[in-house]
Amino acid sequence: MKIIVDAMGGDNAPSEIVRGCIEGVEKLDIELVLVGKQELIEAELKKNGYNGDKISIVNADEVISGEDDPITAIRHKKKSSMHIGLNLAAKGEGDAFVSAGNTGALISGATLIVKRIPGIRRAALAPVLPSSDGFYLLIDSGANAECTPEFLKQFALMGSVYMQRFMDMPNPRVGLVNIGTEEDKGTDTIRAAHKLLKDAPINYTGYVEAREIPLGGADVVVCDGFTGNVLLKFMEGMASAFGKMLKNIFYKNTRSKLAALAVRDGIADMKKSMDYKEHGGAPVLGVRKPVIKAHGSSDAKAFFSALRQTKKLVECNLVENISSGIAQFNTDNAADN
Repeated sequence: MKIIVDAMGGDNAPSEIVRGCIEGVEKLDIELVLVGKQELIEAELKKNGYNGDKISIVNADEVISGEDDPITAIRHKKKSSMHIGLNLAAKGEGDAFVSAGNTGALISGATLIVKRIPGIRRAALAPVLPSSDGFYLLIDSGANAECTPEFLKQFALMGSVYMQRFMDMPNPRVGLVNIGTEEDKGTDTIRAAHKLLKDAPINYTGYVEAREIPLGGADVVVCDGFTGNVLLKFMEGMASAFGKMLKNIFYKNTRSKLAALAVRDGIADMKKSMDYKEHGGAPVLGVRKPVIKAHGSSDAKAFFSALRQTKKLVECNLVENISSGIAQFNTDNAADN
């Protein structure tokens, strides 16, 4: 398996990206193509003592930064590591593409260069997040600020396939984010999507309120990208705040410090479940090759997790399963009409 990597994307590129890649080829039985400024990548490989043959380099003189306008950057910075890497993936010169770079540019590039699966109207960003019962998929978390009911229906279908194939969940519960569970609640778009999802070939359980999401209210949480990004950032902030509050409680005095020792293992497990470094990245669902958005501040550990996730995405034939699922749904819809 060959994975293409944007070696210049993210806050800690290329040093942490290269370190994560070295760990990847040593532990995951994969080959990597690192795209970026060759002299910098070679220097990092040498610095970390790597001289194997499972990492190759494709030079790219430009870099798309986090401050670049996404559409402008992907259209005009054609010599950038992200643009070249996506082109390599689109041409079949690798099985997948991973980047910790500019999220908007990656989604735009995946859509314009790799292109959408036939029948898919919009690609969506879909991270897996922790809940009190385990985890859930949030789709969309930032790719599409505004959505039609049909977009939301397709997100639900793609998310359901993802959880079945990637997370080994046979019948995932799909919920649509709303401000209440009553039938008449929400915007016109949400109510129209609700009607479509009732007839979709998925385990649709209805509306889910924000407070129910971290409590395991659904396995696939569907919303537009604006709402999803707000939820994602709020969850990240709450995780940090909760960690600080726990620390303040347990380090208050000697008695509380002794109590902390008694539950140390449980706290460690909870922190691990909420740590983005453990979970890899967010797939861009709906495009013709696996494209993974790693966290922008990824260190070597986080990027290694993204590579591990990418390998599993390729192995479970996620793109083919989404493609066949959408095709079957469209066929059934046409027959019904």
